[in-house]
Amino acid sequence: MSIQDIVDFSQANTAPDRYRPAAEKILKGDPEQTIYNHYNSPCGQMSAGVWEGEVGQWKVNYTEHEYCEIVQGVSVLRDGDGNAKTLRAGDRFVIPAGFSGTWEVLEPCRKIYVVFEQKA
Repeated sequence: MSIQDIVDFSQANTAPDRYRPAAEKILKGDPEQTIYNHYNSPCGQMSAGVWEGEVGQWKVNYTEHEYCEIVQGVSVLRDGDGNAKTLRAGDRFVIPAGFSGTWEVLEPCRKIYVVFEQKA
């Protein structure tokens, strides 16, 4: 390994992957999302990059552990019981595998993410 193997997000030329949640998961709006997945580990269990989401709400069900840092916008994460956490620029948190509920973008949102998907 050398310094050239370091992934600098500010210099990455990753192609955007644009998508929407499956229609049955969308609760409101038209939440188009874009991922710039800058890194995938050789073992296939970890990835990291930048996610952007448009206004809307959809169901989520995490099979992976995800570290997030909101860098722009406002979102609300709700659990299955309706408990809510508002997420704003500067917030850093981990969503553990097994979490299910909804993600709602109130203002176009951008986050840095690191995902770990444990092998079965």
